[in-house]
Amino acid sequence: MNTPYPTSAAWPRAVLFDLLTALLDSWTVWNAAAGSEAAGRDWRAEYLRLTYGCGAYQPYEDLVRTAARNRGLPEAVADRLEAQWEQLQPWDGARELLAALRPHCRLAVVTNCSERLGQRAAALLGVDWDVVVTSEAAGFYKPDPRPYQLALDRLGLPAGQAAFVAGSGYDLFGTSAVGLRTFWHNCVGLSRPTGAPQAEAEAPTLAPALPWLRDFSLQQG
Repeated sequence: MNTPYPTSAAWPRAVLFDLLTALLDSWTVWNAAAGSEAAGRDWRAEYLRLTYGCGAYQPYEDLVRTAARNRGLPEAVADRLEAQWEQLQPWDGARELLAALRPHCRLAVVTNCSERLGQRAAALLGVDWDVVVTSEAAGFYKPDPRPYQLALDRLGLPAGQAAFVAGSGYDLFGTSAVGLRTFWHNCVGLSRPTGAPQAEAEAPTLAPALPWLRDFSLQQG
């Protein structure tokens, strides 16, 4: 839907979110599927390496399975990950942030996922999203600029009237390329990737995102 929201305040007209890291704690589910935190992080790091290097979209589920095999894990861990998909839990404050934004902004997701699993994950937050863009729909994985731009196109907005809440430092490459001002919810304390632009704001929790968004246009420039 494309609900018109008031634009008299300092809010952005839309807020776009990374889904599987910024809003949902996917780390815990990956670690549980792998059998330990160390194995889960290693598996996920290999999956991210494959996604960032694959160019045009390749099936998400295939990359997850290949990453497991490359890290010496049985491919059954990929089946366990999907079986536990509905166990993805929102980070503290995620639902509250979305509820606070809904009267003022349109809400969108831009996620590195298949259409099937991305839509299922987005539904876990109980939000009537205006736009959900998956890497499958865009034909490319983030941080390629095309998924972010597709979300803006579907919203009918220029980048300057929207904000992005990232879950990964790699998002900063893509949001910078399309001109989206970015808050990085760096929930697990990762280092900013080499060469990545700095986020406009960064915090280990979502709590500071609300005042940043509330005063969005006042901070411009």
